[in-house]
Amino acid sequence: MLKTTAAVFLAIATTSFFVLLSFPPPKSYYHSLFISTSLSDNVSISHHLYTLTRRPHVAGSQANAEAASYVLTTLAACNMEARIVSYEVLLIYPDSRSLTLTPSPSEPPIIFDLKQEIYDGDPYADVADEVLPTFHAYAKSGSVAGQVVYVNYGRVEDYQTLKEMGINVTGTVVLARYGEIYRGDIVMNAFDAGAIGALVYTDRKDYGGGGGDVNWFPDDKWMPPSGVQVGTVYKGSGDPTTPGWASTEGCERVSVEEVESSGDVPLIPSLPISAADGETIMRSIGGEIAKDDWQGSKDAPIYRVGPGPGVVNLNYKGKQVIATIQNVIGVIEGEEEPDRFVILGNHRDAWTFGAVDPNSGTATLLEVAQRLWKLQRKGWKPRRTIILCNWDAEEYGLVGSTEWVEENRELLASRAVAYLNVDCAITGAGFHASATPQLDDLLKQAAQQVQDPDNSSQTIYEQWVQSGASPLIGRLGGAGSDYAAFLQHIGVPAADMQFGTGYPVYHSMYDDYVWMEKFGDPMFRRHVAAASVWGLVALRLADEEFLPFNYHSYAFEVQKRAEDLENEISDKDITFSPLFKSIEELSEAASKINSQKKEIKEAKGWTSMRRNDGVKVRELNDRLMMTERAFTDRDGLLRMPWYKHLIYAPSRHNDYGSTSFPGIGDAIENAKKLNTAESWNLVQHEVWRVARAVRHASLVLNGNLT
Repeated sequence: MLKTTAAVFLAIATTSFFVLLSFPPPKSYYHSLFISTSLSDNVSISHHLYTLTRRPHVAGSQANAEAASYVLTTLAACNMEARIVSYEVLLIYPDSRSLTLTPSPSEPPIIFDLKQEIYDGDPYADVADEVLPTFHAYAKSGSVAGQVVYVNYGRVEDYQTLKEMGINVTGTVVLARYGEIYRGDIVMNAFDAGAIGALVYTDRKDYGGGGGDVNWFPDDKWMPPSGVQVGTVYKGSGDPTTPGWASTEGCERVSVEEVESSGDVPLIPSLPISAADGETIMRSIGGEIAKDDWQGSKDAPIYRVGPGPGVVNLNYKGKQVIATIQNVIGVIEGEEEPDRFVILGNHRDAWTFGAVDPNSGTATLLEVAQRLWKLQRKGWKPRRTIILCNWDAEEYGLVGSTEWVEENRELLASRAVAYLNVDCAITGAGFHASATPQLDDLLKQAAQQVQDPDNSSQTIYEQWVQSGASPLIGRLGGAGSDYAAFLQHIGVPAADMQFGTGYPVYHSMYDDYVWMEKFGDPMFRRHVAAASVWGLVALRLADEEFLPFNYHSYAFEVQKRAEDLENEISDKDITFSPLFKSIEELSEAASKINSQKKEIKEAKGWTSMRRNDGVKVRELNDRLMMTERAFTDRDGLLRMPWYKHLIYAPSRHNDYGSTSFPGIGDAIENAKKLNTAESWNLVQHEVWRVARAVRHASLVLNGNLT
């Protein structure tokens, strides 16, 4: 009897063992494990960030090549195929620059040293001389002299205000503060207004804590008075000498003259300068007092608009180099659908030490890689291929990611499920995300599963909702990071995530590990949380049988934006009816594909042919994946043809600005200025273009030929 009972138990145990072998844990088990404390490691993240930021590592430098080697080694140690993909691209470095101010004809000139100061006890003083002199990448080389005009943030509307005040900018050097628009647009707008040079400074009101008795770094988070925000002024994407194709060795290149005629690089010299130097120049400006909202911090001098009497002499010479940049690519091949790609990306190159921008993101990417390796050791295998990308030369103009997308355009256009970007992963507290609308629900659901790193009693989603952000999820209209080539050039669904918003020491030599450890994320818990959300979104896209896309969100979003535009020009003879009709068709297609998904899920019994169900699932997922591609137009935007996406792309006058229907918006702006029949006809044409794109998207989502 005992033997019989033992035999029964043995049989049950053996059967259970083989059942477990036959039915491994569901993917959701591994997803929960991924975000558990047992797999996360803030000490490891801290070590990654410290290692990556020990030296300044601008694109094309030996230090950045060494950082690439570190990323490659770390990915390879996670048991994934890892490689470096190199490109030969045009980079610019400062050769010489000088700035002199003559406050008035009776006063001696002031020569600015244009240096960021080392502070007492600076642990990076030994490598401070490796920081490049402050400059604007791709700025026009030249020497100019002229009276100074203060132009606030250098926006189109700021120049309109000056015009209404009777201020003529022609032949002057403008002084603009950074903050509202992309620095390249500041310089471009200055040129359009007739200026011969541009100086861009970081106002204490925006970056220095508002002035007064406020401390600055290293005692507080604020930008020191000598801090300078460097950066690119290039308005294109990718290597300027290979517009639209990859910068591989020995490839065709356009001339520097052709680059200048493209409209993507400024035609007047410019320099970034510190708050201290900006205020010194401001004191030399006379004329009418600027408006209240143009004024600086409470203890700043009174801001006047000029012109003059202060005169500046600006000299800048850049050195052009065809340099090697290195993208690091890591691949975890999918088990069931290896030809479907879920892509995570972050760039590595930094203007200086880059603790926030971008290596908080790089350290987080490596944490995701290490957690995925831990999952693999526990038996997890992704359904679809996951690709981890560490880009180079993003700071110069999204160069590394753009070259890779241009080289792999056809494969990515046919196989990429989504692109998930993290740039500055951590600047402070509070989760923020932007995405194409079909990913909205997925982002919210992931945020509901991860604990808020600053309040363990709530989830990230609860913190997010309480923040009052409106809208909760932003849109990827601007070209501010590496999602641009994926979304705006080839139409891949995309998202961008981070904790915090701006940070005061942006693009300065004070963006170092000390700043992060003291002010950005002292315990590195925000890095851990960022990795959890980023990785969880990637896992669901890689593992779920049905792609978790919701195109109802898309239809709702474009409907709302179309209504706003219609109301904006309701007094004009422009009809939006074709666009509204297309949006209605998109909404109907979204309902239809959701019903089809439900029908397949509810198919009962083992008698149904699973192989045929698999074909149905694959076909449905292909429609979900390819719908975003239909929002692109092969001709691209007017005067910005590289940007193919008609729903989300940069505005012509603000490369960072997020806008929906950029073609319509730019056409409306132009028509308001010209107010001719031809200009308003162009608005109607752009409405029709978008309507056609939205209709094409609904046809793809439906999956039926007309």
